[in-house]
Amino acid sequence: MSKRFVVSLTRGCDDTDRATVALVVANAALGSDRDTVVFLSIEGVRLSQRGAANGIHESGFAALSDLLAQFAAGGGQIFVCSPCFKKRGLDESALIPGAQIVGGARLVEFMAEGAASISY
Repeated sequence: MSKRFVVSLTRGCDDTDRATVALVVANAALGSDRDTVVFLSIEGVRLSQRGAANGIHESGFAALSDLLAQFAAGGGQIFVCSPCFKKRGLDESALIPGAQIVGGARLVEFMAEGAASISY
């Protein structure tokens, strides 16, 4: 069985509940010794920007900015969809720690040898 796990997140500040739960699951995967990637696409790419998650705190959960920081500090990788990022005119110099802009081929490469995945 593969030890790889992907959390695909298409939402960000437009659906903070979904974004928060996605990062809770991503951190749980890391805590379960999985090589974990969060793939930010569509509106989710906005979370790749420093400060975008500040002030987002869903009741019953840790703050979204803390969840993102914990994920990166734990060795999680954050893949940011390149075309989605460019379409929104975001700032590459403002990426959060752990985030890297990638094309779809990089995600496929990570998943090719088997990876469990979940989408939000």
